[in-house]
Amino acid sequence: MTTPSPLNAPLPPGRWALALHGGAGTIARSSAEAEAPYHAGLRAALAAGEAVLVQGGSALDAVVATVVALEDCPLFNAGHGAVFTADETHELDAGLMDGATRAAGALAGVRSLRNPILGALELMRDGRCVLMGGAQAEAWCAARGVVQVDPSYFSTAARRAQLHAVRARDAEAMLLDHHAAALKMGTVGAVARDRHGHLAAATSTGGMTNKRAGRIGDTPLVGAGVWAADGHCAVSTTGTGEHFIRGCVAHDVHARMAYGAQGLVDAAQAAIRDALAPLGGSGGLVAVDADGRIAMPYNSTGMYRAWAREGEAAHSAVFEPLFLR
Repeated sequence: MTTPSPLNAPLPPGRWALALHGGAGTIARSSAEAEAPYHAGLRAALAAGEAVLVQGGSALDAVVATVVALEDCPLFNAGHGAVFTADETHELDAGLMDGATRAAGALAGVRSLRNPILGALELMRDGRCVLMGGAQAEAWCAARGVVQVDPSYFSTAARRAQLHAVRARDAEAMLLDHHAAALKMGTVGAVARDRHGHLAAATSTGGMTNKRAGRIGDTPLVGAGVWAADGHCAVSTTGTGEHFIRGCVAHDVHARMAYGAQGLVDAAQAAIRDALAPLGGSGGLVAVDADGRIAMPYNSTGMYRAWAREGEAAHSAVFEPLFLR
């Protein structure tokens, strides 16, 4: 049985729904004052997506606008707030999917795109391939006007301090130390249903602190870190990427709905509980279905998230679960 919630109820036709996450992990509880900047960042990104949807814009444009705002906020591990690799560089990944056409675009290991999600969008629109990586992807995006920045743009004092904290511990132990996960992982993402009933999802990340250079997680992989299919669901994930890849967690939500006749909330919870957790994975996801229901399950201590549905108040949260985990 699912926990009763207004978000379990379908929206009337012609109304939009939007949900986002700013990463999941072992997030330490702190004062309301300390958490306030994170809530402000989540709400600002939510407002960017809402601004598209209230004008009748597409779910795809809404999730891109939302993720751009999160990439521009240094509090979250994407874009400007990206973490450092073991080589003290930044390698960013992003992916998105349009539920109406199941078109997708993704970039991996880019170092100079101010907003990787915009490069992924350009690649999706081009349509000749789904995933590109490294310098070739940067050059391709630059030729199409995607804004480039000096890599120093991504270097922040807070992320460098995290790198030093991780290096102060034994690297192998850190991989299994869930109490230190907040130092390592983080992703941003958004899902939406627009007024026409179309779905879309987008995900972006700087990866894991002190990750091996060249490592690629679940974020740019269709079916693992991002998924959208009209009539079923749009999903964006966050957490220990290797486990999300092995569990195909984003698509697992879709499969449980399409082939197992589960509702969104049951399918999303089951994907975290039965596809992710048995592999040792930690994290969560945000998802929306064709009727505007929203699910945001996680098995970590917390997950930065925010959501709104047309005609209802907007909300943001870090710890308080909306549904049983």
